[in-house]
Amino acid sequence: MKIAVTLDSACDLTKEIIEEYDFKIIPFGVNMGDRFFYDGEVSTLEIFEWADQNKQLPKTNAVNEEAFKDFFAEILKEYDAIIHFDISADMSSAYNNAVNASKNFNNVFVIDSRTLSTGIGLLAIYAKTLTETIDDPKQIVELVEKRIPFVQASFVLERLDYLHRGGRCSSVALLGANLLKIRPQIEVMNGKMGSTNKFRGKMGKCVTEYCNAVLSKYNNPDKAVIFITHSHATDEMINSAKDIVYELGFKKVYVTTAGCTISSHCGKNTLGILYINDGLTK
Repeated sequence: MKIAVTLDSACDLTKEIIEEYDFKIIPFGVNMGDRFFYDGEVSTLEIFEWADQNKQLPKTNAVNEEAFKDFFAEILKEYDAIIHFDISADMSSAYNNAVNASKNFNNVFVIDSRTLSTGIGLLAIYAKTLTETIDDPKQIVELVEKRIPFVQASFVLERLDYLHRGGRCSSVALLGANLLKIRPQIEVMNGKMGSTNKFRGKMGKCVTEYCNAVLSKYNNPDKAVIFITHSHATDEMINSAKDIVYELGFKKVYVTTAGCTISSHCGKNTLGILYINDGLTK
């Protein structure tokens, strides 16, 4: 059976990774004032420039049910079944829209990743590897869903004004963080984002402390794949993360830039490491 693995664009995967695993992507929409773009049609740097000039965040639009129906129908012209991944249902209506669209077909299976960004990509990569030896999409979905609770997805942020504009940070917290140079860690837990740690000082140092803290807390990683995902972080920040994860022996280290959906809520110089913490592969 020929099984397609598809994702929404909140997965933040590069074109090279998409081609490597033959993924199919359906894009979110982004509104910047009266201008509309699909995720990927406008750079994140343009988003930051617009947000800073207008003191507001772009509005991201989940894929609607009709778009999912058209997307699935087109792919099923070449494939026998689809396994589709969406950003956590607690963060977007995309998952519910995809589920409703899938009811028009007998062979479309939609997974709520319960995560975001390249955390979704980790699960999709696992699903793709399973299609090489398993022909039953239901069995693949069952195996993937068992790993969802083990996806470690977190980021350290340089600035809180984007969270403030999105209603996720109070004015008092924003002022205090700016004065003290506090860099919060945002972590996905049970499908939702929350602050779980704080670092202080220059971002190069904070990235090192963040990576060490995460890998110490979640210390049973599947070393097959890890993502370093960032929103135009500095070379120092990226290299600090790379040095740590390479030293631990991860086999594939992918560095990706967050797309419009994620960057619109986090701002520039955000960086995270994402991996599956179930020790399945050593």
